[in-house]
Amino acid sequence: MARFIIHGQRPLSGTVEIVGNKNAALPMLTACLLTEEPVVLQRVPHILDVAVMLDLLASLGVSVERSGDAVTLCAARIRRRKLDPELCRRVRSSILLAGPLAARHGRAELPPPGGDVIGRRRVDTHLHGLRELGIQAEFGRSYVFRRRQLRGADILLDEASVTATENLLMAATLAPGVTTLHNAACEPHVQDLGELLCKMGARISGLGTNRLRIEGVEKLGGAEHTVGPDLIELGSYLAAAAATGGELTVRGAVEPLQLAVIAKAFRKLGVSWTANADGLRLAAHKTLAIRKDFGGMTPKIEDGAWPAFPSDLMSVALVLATQARGSILFFEKMFESRMYFVDRLLEMGAHIVQCDPHRVVVNGPARLHGTHQTSPDIRAGMALIIAALCAKGESMIENAQMVDRGYERLDEKLRALGADMVREE
Repeated sequence: MARFIIHGQRPLSGTVEIVGNKNAALPMLTACLLTEEPVVLQRVPHILDVAVMLDLLASLGVSVERSGDAVTLCAARIRRRKLDPELCRRVRSSILLAGPLAARHGRAELPPPGGDVIGRRRVDTHLHGLRELGIQAEFGRSYVFRRRQLRGADILLDEASVTATENLLMAATLAPGVTTLHNAACEPHVQDLGELLCKMGARISGLGTNRLRIEGVEKLGGAEHTVGPDLIELGSYLAAAAATGGELTVRGAVEPLQLAVIAKAFRKLGVSWTANADGLRLAAHKTLAIRKDFGGMTPKIEDGAWPAFPSDLMSVALVLATQARGSILFFEKMFESRMYFVDRLLEMGAHIVQCDPHRVVVNGPARLHGTHQTSPDIRAGMALIIAALCAKGESMIENAQMVDRGYERLDEKLRALGADMVREE
């Protein structure tokens, strides 16, 4: 098991380039199963979750070629329809293979998906939606999806699930007739997947809204597409630089709405930046002060479905708040176990009151000190690293490979920004 050893209290300054969006790349990789022609994806991040997904696809018979940040996939000769249990346990996104594999190849068998333990992560929305499209689902030790009579359908999702929307969107592209997805997720990575599918010949309207209309086509073709920038990586590096008192230049254009979503929350923590067509610049903040709401009320950062603040940034924003003067409430609405990692911050000296599993109040600034911790999930792991970068003394963070699932060459990039950080295997 790998670990990070960090000596804190060094400002992070310099330039960082944002990689492709993990949450867009993973479903795009599975979309190759919808066609026998090559699909070429550019700016695919070098992270552990992508590597596992590529191994899963290769195990089915997909031809996989990687050159730099480009991946070429061809699913002309699928040999298997049963997914490797060990690989599936390592990534939540394995569920995304169900829709395209069953829709085009008739059958998909996979064990319950793994991934981060941040609360219950339902698959009910996937199962109900696929049944409406004519794909029956059975569950014993594994999920078995069988295509009966693929058909378009009018589907109301019982929650705006990102992965369920992606699964149904991919399956519906080959379903005869018209499919309408109501209460669909509209996150940027869902839109990015939809753009790839349209390049492959799909007929989709409503991208960016919660109502998607898909006209089924007989077959899809190959395409080339560039994965959009990773908003979560962007927010994580901004939080790390701001918390340590550094300045940061970020390369890689991000759409104005995406920037506005995270800027709105970061401004409450006293952090702002300037943006242009090439990226953005964060100037050094000598002190951070939490901005109170109108009337001197305690402000709140809460997550939710897009365009609310992303749940994946709650952990790093919370650590940033420990270094700002004032009090702020964090309200985690998406996952009931996301906030449990705050116990580790309390061990480091943070001033946090946990009201319940979903809400914590952070009072800052706090003088953090180094401790020995274990990364519980991708985003909490990144948050602990930021806390260690702020802390006095040495911190050791075990289970470093957990963070590798979502961040490319993290220790190398942080050292380039001035972090005193090494990795031990």
